[in-house]
Amino acid sequence: MATRMLRRGLPRVPGGEPWPPAAPSPLSEPTPSTVAEQVPSAVVEQASPPVAESAASAVAESAPSSTSGQQPQPAAVHAERAGAPATRLRRGLPRVPGGEPWPPADAAPASVAAPAAADTAPAASAAPQPASTPTADAVPVAAAAASPAVPAATGGESVRRGLPRVVGGEPWPPEGTVPATASSVPENSASPAESPASAAAATAPVAPVIEAPDTGPAPGAIVPVLADLSSPLPAPRTVWDGRAPRHITASPASGRRRPTWTQAIAVLFGAAALGVLAGAAIALVRTLLSFPFMQDFLAAFPGEYEPPFPVEPGFAPWVNWAHFFNMFLIVLIIRSGLQVRTEKRPTVFWTPRGNAKGKISLNLWFHQALDILWLVNGVVFVVLLFVTGHWARIVPTSWEVFPNALSAALQYISFDWPHENGWNNYNSLQQLAYFVTVFVAAPLAAVTGFRMSGLWPKRAEKLSKAYPVEWARALHFPIMLYFVAFIIAHVALVMLTGFLRNLNHMFAAQDAVTWTGFWVFILSLVVIAGGWAAARPLVLAPIAKVFGKVSGR
Repeated sequence: MATRMLRRGLPRVPGGEPWPPAAPSPLSEPTPSTVAEQVPSAVVEQASPPVAESAASAVAESAPSSTSGQQPQPAAVHAERAGAPATRLRRGLPRVPGGEPWPPADAAPASVAAPAAADTAPAASAAPQPASTPTADAVPVAAAAASPAVPAATGGESVRRGLPRVVGGEPWPPEGTVPATASSVPENSASPAESPASAAAATAPVAPVIEAPDTGPAPGAIVPVLADLSSPLPAPRTVWDGRAPRHITASPASGRRRPTWTQAIAVLFGAAALGVLAGAAIALVRTLLSFPFMQDFLAAFPGEYEPPFPVEPGFAPWVNWAHFFNMFLIVLIIRSGLQVRTEKRPTVFWTPRGNAKGKISLNLWFHQALDILWLVNGVVFVVLLFVTGHWARIVPTSWEVFPNALSAALQYISFDWPHENGWNNYNSLQQLAYFVTVFVAAPLAAVTGFRMSGLWPKRAEKLSKAYPVEWARALHFPIMLYFVAFIIAHVALVMLTGFLRNLNHMFAAQDAVTWTGFWVFILSLVVIAGGWAAARPLVLAPIAKVFGKVSGR
């Protein structure tokens, strides 16, 4: 026998009682075999004819039929005639995906015994009645009336209590509520120690089941749920990890996709195509420069011009130091900038003192700190550049710089290198490249970075409207790409146009072909590699604490 405690829900109408109405006991549906065992023959013999006839008529009207396509009237109608309130169980969602609504449409409602039958059973038990043998189809009419008297000792484990039904009330269901279970009625059911409810259940008559047309459950009927309530219902997963969770459990299928042979072949073909295009460009330029008019162009514009006033040759030591700090800082700035651009959920934050709303990630703080140091180094370099008069080496002073720059570019492409004399004067292409880098790209990087940083005044509405942050974001990253391209081209030309002499110019402040500048260059690479490895929260956090607060969230 399957049982279930019926849980009350929200009211059906505004201001009404919770639905379904309060039931005196959990619903239970006994099987015929259990009924035959529970009701002794002596009790059947003592049943009075009026009660038996009324119970038989009620069961006959409410019993389902297996041969007819119609469904009988539910027992709730007869219970309502006897004085019991009629209730019904509304069909809800299916128990399994794609199934029928639960409970089934042909489920028979639980039989509700009339209270009058239970009240008249003790009085009618004294009258002699003809013995009737209960069959396998016999159903006890008073089974539902006896179910409220099931004690907690025979009901198994307690029902878990949930939220209160009203605000400020006790958890529902009340404490001590247990699910109803099927138990055998003892033979000595008329013992004086038993309660009146158990005596009424023992003396209740048993009537045979009479098949009736199946008309389906009527409104107000309660249909018992014959399902296993020990296991939860299957439900689809509705909560998933965010786009950037702090910890992601890596699965074999979610790993990075390895390059296939097709991708490797495509990369090789792309590199080969670039090589072919470069060779074609070299051949085309060399052929172009073989024409007489191009020879005259190279003679008129060899690739450099003399400044209008004399400039002291050579490089002072402050130029070498400024070049090293610029190289060290720009590498770390590019690294930290890419980290800021790609990180989705920072793990360490930095907050300035006295401004709790200015919290930023530790990587962004490191990037901005490097920017400030880089700007300080650049300001010192530019000031010394104008104080010493060396500004004329990288600032164009004649319109001849443009045709000479074109001539130098054609000579570089043809691999017929132009005259190199960087100790005294740069060629026009170098001069334009250094001028754009120092006086155009660097200020743009500073201005766009300042607009996106927390140092920008928040209350300057007119200034913010005149210079939107979207403009700064659209320019800042391409400027970084320009610096990367400049570094690659600069290093390549240093190596291809006199490696040792150029390194002595930049790192040893001397115009000689020796290994001094090379070893200083190697030492500077070691320092840059150390800075790259040290740029992590374990090293940066103690430094950042000097200027603010470091936290994990």
